[in-house]
Amino acid sequence: MAEQNIKQVMCIKWGSRYGPEYVNRIYGMVSRNITPPFRVICFTDDRTGIRPEVDCYDLPELGCPRPTNVPGKWPKTALWNKDLFGLQGLALFVDLDVVITGNIDCFFTYGDPDDVIQARNMIKPLERLGQSSIFRFRIGAHHYLLENFRKDPEGIAGHYQFEQRYVTQNVRGGVKFWPRGWVRHFRLDCLGPWPLRYFRAPRLPKDARVVIFPGKPDPADALAGRWNDGFPHLTRWEHLKRMNSPQRIGSSWYTHLKRYIKPTQWVAEHWRE
Repeated sequence: MAEQNIKQVMCIKWGSRYGPEYVNRIYGMVSRNITPPFRVICFTDDRTGIRPEVDCYDLPELGCPRPTNVPGKWPKTALWNKDLFGLQGLALFVDLDVVITGNIDCFFTYGDPDDVIQARNMIKPLERLGQSSIFRFRIGAHHYLLENFRKDPEGIAGHYQFEQRYVTQNVRGGVKFWPRGWVRHFRLDCLGPWPLRYFRAPRLPKDARVVIFPGKPDPADALAGRWNDGFPHLTRWEHLKRMNSPQRIGSSWYTHLKRYIKPTQWVAEHWRE
């Protein structure tokens, strides 16, 4: 079957932060929320434990030294290579920590096939910035992004800080964005204003198809009801008592107040193999 007729979902797993279960969950979530035929592709430096239905490839070569002292996930830039292990056609990239909550067929048909489409980064609403937790692209069509990056990786990374800003500002013709309701940001769209976090669990918007978790908390944290894995779930009163203690979360009492979360049960419903 021609690759252009197969919905291709890609992810990257490198290092030890995410185990194979994250890739396996991606496969499970995709399989429940897509109309076949489809394939899930994982680029990784360790295939151990990844379910056999996933097509695994080595990590694509960045082709230059990895930038240092910058926050962005710059190895993602290798996905723009002109030759990506001979793969062709459209691909939907997803981070390992996304939660797919609805049908994703529309992510393959929205807009023009040659568009680069990202989620809109609503943390910076005044900046027309994309969010690279989920994006669609035609493999090999924007190889100039990697070629230009290779000429000055430290300079480009230092200037843009995040690879998503580099892509957003340098795609020829400009990037497009998914409809606002399709991709929801956990902290912005699910957690709710900080006083309400003490009384209700995070909610899943009805129109959400994908929920992204940039930074913290991640899906495992949300499920457990904690801000990060360095802190246990506390009752709201226990959390409030730590506001002025060395055990608070964040550098200030105000930051600590905002970083309360109740266990998020809908994560368990969707974030599974």
